[in-house]
Amino acid sequence: MQKPYTSYIPQNISELMDLLGWMVLKSPKFEDDSGYFPGQNIDTEFFALNEGLKAIRKKVGEENYQKLVELSDRMRAHFEADPEDKTEDGIKGRDCIMDMEEIIRASNRRKPKA
Repeated sequence: MQKPYTSYIPQNISELMDLLGWMVLKSPKFEDDSGYFPGQNIDTEFFALNEGLKAIRKKVGEENYQKLVELSDRMRAHFEADPEDKTEDGIKGRDCIMDMEEIIRASNRRKPKA
């Protein structure tokens, strides 16, 4: 018997950006079609995203963190409204991903390198 699917939680900005890129490709259902990750779905992937946002909270700052959480919630609502990717909601959900990536990039550029 195969182990139940467990989401990988991004631990830094680079890993979170990788997850967001993957989400663009696998939206709106976020289901594995290879058979390697049975149980992967919208719930598991938004759990990973939101936990990953918590991991970078201090790095991006509280204001940006709040914006990112709000975009995550809005993105999920769009994808749930368009599970077959046939309306504008799927596009709006992917636009939220692009907005998140821009907030993360901008906040990362402002941090001085130690």
